[in-house]
Parts: sequence; C-alpha cells; structure tokens
Amino acid sequence: MIFKVIQDKFKVKSGLKYLEDELGKSKPLSNRKPGVSSIGCIVDMDKFPDPEVFNKLITDFSLQPNGVKIIGYKKDEAAHSPFGIQFFTDKDLGWNGTIENGFVSEFVDREYDVLINYYTDDKLVLKLLTARTNARIKVGFPAVDAKLNDLIFDTPIQNFEVFKTELKKYLKVLNEIK
Repeated sequence: MIFKVIQDKFKVKSGLKYLEDELGKSKPLSNRKPGVSSIGCIVDMDKFPDPEVFNKLITDFSLQPNGVKIIGYKKDEAAHSPFGIQFFTDKDLGWNGTIENGFVSEFVDREYDVLINYYTDDKLVLKLLTARTNARIKVGFPAVDAKLNDLIFDTPIQNFEVFKTELKKYLKVLNEIK
C-alpha cells in the first residue's frame, strides 16, 4: 500500500518532468497541407458530459466519417461512459509521462489537423495527452497552460456552440477552411 503511494508520487514527478521538457521544445513543423481533414478531441467528461456533440464536427467541417476522433477523461474509473466514448483515468498515468491505456495509444498514433483540448482543469494526464498528440493546430481554454495551445478561446465550457462558432471563425482567418 505504502509502496503504491510512493510509486504514484514518482509517476507524477516523472510526468511533470516530461511535460516541462516537452513544453520547452519548439514545435516541429508539420508536412500536412492547409485544410482540415481530421480533428482530435480530448474531452473532460466530468465537466462536459456530452462528448457526442463533437461528432457534429463531421458535418460542420465536411469531414469523412472517421474524420473526428474523440477520447474522454474521467476522474473515476467506476464511472462508465453511456455513449461509448473511449476514456482514460488518472490511474492510467505511467512512467516518464506515458499514459498506459490502449485507447490513448490509438489516439496518439494518429496525426490531426486540429486538436481540440476541451478541458478547463489543470490536470496532469490531460496536459500530457495534449503534449503527446501530434497536431498542426491545438485549441483550448485559457485556464490551461497557454504553451499547450495555439488558439485559446475564452468561452464557457458548457456552451459548445459558441466554442464551435469561434473555432470556425478563426480557422477561416487562418485559411484552413473556406
């Protein structure tokens, strides 16, 4: 029991060290062409319990059916996802900033044009997943470390429509969509 507590503290410490190192690096340039063909979404399902609304981005951005990939975070592993959204918990934190979850590995293995970080709490596992995910444009909220996101929208997390409107507006400005 005591060993587990000590081990968890060292995992957090190694995760923080990895995150600090990752945020200190310059972002590598992507070979992907402008335009939005894939969107990744990291959603705090404790704060925003309806992650299914992100599937509407498929029609809003005229994407292929597999153009949106959603992964959720829940604090409590016992809380099941009624929508079938794959999720991870704090218990999935591994050594050196890894998140030991098959769904997370699958999510990180893809490259995205836009990564939506739909969380406002400063949680280590969420920030680690954001840092590990390869995306040309990362979008999030101001409550999280500004180094993680390229675009920051100060909108209420419960109002997805306002967030989506702002996202479309800025992607047009950046000539990513028409």
